[in-house]
Amino acid sequence: MAGDATPPSSPPPPAPELPPGLLAEYLESARAQLGVLAGLAERLVVAGGDRDALDALRRETHKVHGSAGSYGFMEASRLAAGMEATVKDWAARPDDPDVERGSLARWFVKRLAELLGVEVPELSVAPPLLPVRSQPVPRVGPPPRPAPRPPTEAPQRSAYQRPAAPPARIVPPPPPPPLPEKPTERTSNGPPVVPPPAPAPPPKPGEPVVAQADAILVPEVIYVEDDAALAELLEYGLRAHGYRFLAYRNGREALRELLALDVRGTRPLLLLDVDLPALDGYSILDALERARPGTYRVVFTTVHGTEEEQLRGLEAGALDYLVKPISLRVALEKIKRWVGGSR
Repeated sequence: MAGDATPPSSPPPPAPELPPGLLAEYLESARAQLGVLAGLAERLVVAGGDRDALDALRRETHKVHGSAGSYGFMEASRLAAGMEATVKDWAARPDDPDVERGSLARWFVKRLAELLGVEVPELSVAPPLLPVRSQPVPRVGPPPRPAPRPPTEAPQRSAYQRPAAPPARIVPPPPPPPLPEKPTERTSNGPPVVPPPAPAPPPKPGEPVVAQADAILVPEVIYVEDDAALAELLEYGLRAHGYRFLAYRNGREALRELLALDVRGTRPLLLLDVDLPALDGYSILDALERARPGTYRVVFTTVHGTEEEQLRGLEAGALDYLVKPISLRVALEKIKRWVGGSR
């Protein structure tokens, strides 16, 4: 309100598991994100029913909801959650002039900056110019084709971490000692008859048999997350605990590589964001279950932690759910249990 001029809130101290440098990097990325949000607010001032701006605003508030709480800004996360729900309602009724959308979006950006303890930066998304034609401009000639990707260009992803000091070679186990020459029966003139060694017990049903040399070439954890701040937080935690991992930002790209990845008989843990660009998490899981059933152990990550959403994911075949904002300490403890072994 006009009379409640309160100074900007100072950012809370970093969580015990976060180094100060990582928190500083998050605040720097948050400034850039605020610039995007401010630009979208100005677009809504010009045209409150701008569908592209509404869709972009929903995506950006969704990201803030997930990452702000993970870095300790719980009030900012709750504010973004409320704004995300509001923008969803706007998108369902884009032509309803029931509220000044641009003004509310401007207030949201200002309040979010106060809760994060940063200044509102310059706009990163320019508002559109007002239209000067009532008829569409005819297109002359075919649209330009995008430049083809060089065949040697690798898709954008974070290479998974190998152990800090991988062995130069895998030493096979020593052969078993020879059986004692203790005959169980003897013929009158022939040599003693030694019983054959007992066969090794067969693996349990469904238990993969993986050689050690193969296992160290496969990521233990794969995560698909489009929120850059949250992805960086997960990368920090996985590196600090020595996991081999892969990371993707785009759902369609992730599915393409997950379908082709040679897991060598292991079952990597797949942390899969529900709301992804290009292809959502449910569609990815459905495609994997049809093409490579049982290859990955899938855990959904989402800000939608309702009972209905969790049941939907479990019924689709997910192992579990991680609800954003994610505590890094809790996430790593769960990952240790899912992957197995001590870290």
